[in-house]
Amino acid sequence: MIITDINVRKLYDKDKLLAVVSVTFDNSFVVHDVKVIKGLEKVFVAMPSKRNSDGRFSDVAHPVTRELRREIEEKVLDAYNAALSEL
Repeated sequence: MIITDINVRKLYDKDKLLAVVSVTFDNSFVVHDVKVIKGLEKVFVAMPSKRNSDGRFSDVAHPVTRELRREIEEKVLDAYNAALSEL
């Protein structure tokens, strides 16, 4: 599975939410609402999620392997930083 496009859809100047991103794989499958979050120690990527009846959040879509998660995070953060530099 190859990441073929990353679209930084919206940048935010809020406390924790920094951006909302769409990631396209193999020019044929897209995952919307990937978020760039400012954590306590670092900026990280959060996959799309929904709130369960118990109030906790569960990912709607997520990578199965560590390698793909690492690649998504690296490329999403690169795209986010590039979008910031264009401001």
